[in-house]
Amino acid sequence: MTARASIGVIGGSGFYSFLDDVTELTVETPYGAPSDSLFLGRIGEREVAFLPRHGRGHHLPPHRINYRANLWALRSVGVRQVLAPCAVGGLQPQYGPGTLVVPDQLVDRTKGRVQTYFDGETRADGVRPNVAHVTFADPYCPQGRAASLAAARGAEWEAVDGGTLCVIEGPRFSTRAESRWHAAQGWSVVGMTGHPEAVLARELELCYSALALVTDLDAGAENGEGVSHAEVLEVFAKNVDRLRDVLFDAVARLPQEQGTCLCTTALDGQETGLQLP
Repeated sequence: MTARASIGVIGGSGFYSFLDDVTELTVETPYGAPSDSLFLGRIGEREVAFLPRHGRGHHLPPHRINYRANLWALRSVGVRQVLAPCAVGGLQPQYGPGTLVVPDQLVDRTKGRVQTYFDGETRADGVRPNVAHVTFADPYCPQGRAASLAAARGAEWEAVDGGTLCVIEGPRFSTRAESRWHAAQGWSVVGMTGHPEAVLARELELCYSALALVTDLDAGAENGEGVSHAEVLEVFAKNVDRLRDVLFDAVARLPQEQGTCLCTTALDGQETGLQLP
């Protein structure tokens, strides 16, 4: 494998392509196949790998995405910093469609998803990882968040600095009661893919930042019939060029090398039994 990239972008619903002049690379991992090929290209002087989270044909629902393979594949080509745009529902009335949120916290309400590399189970290649525990008090990289916020402001899109992303199992949307409960906790937005993606990135010592585009008011925050998939894709499509510009600028603003954030030292002092790619 010769193609390399230092920055990864994991695309969400309605965001199936990112770079125009790309090299398509098939990557095998000890955890099976990732959602799709990696698409490698350049933004300015930065080498970037794009991965369609749901596959380029959106054939993978949130609960069936092979998150472990996705993050492992990105790291195996040299990625150390990840930007992760995603479509979300607004839980608070001030976060209407078209709002961009750069969260600083996460709540996991998924169930049944494999969410660690360190489960003590033997992999297909015979390697058995040890049990390890990573610090996750602050789930997002401060440097990636700063770059994303600065890029949004540069595009005259005043992003929300901070907030909590609630991640549900899906693929269904929330009931009105669930949505009102999430809102009552003070959480900002709700999505289906931010976990275990963020924690797996931390276990691989990757810098990971989410950019959450609000496509709808969640069921408990509006008085209509509830959100539909078509509505999500429609709003995302209206904002995809704008988000693409923000991501291009955010890539340019990321540090040339990983800094001294906690993302880079998550495994310090632990014998994991895994050789990271």
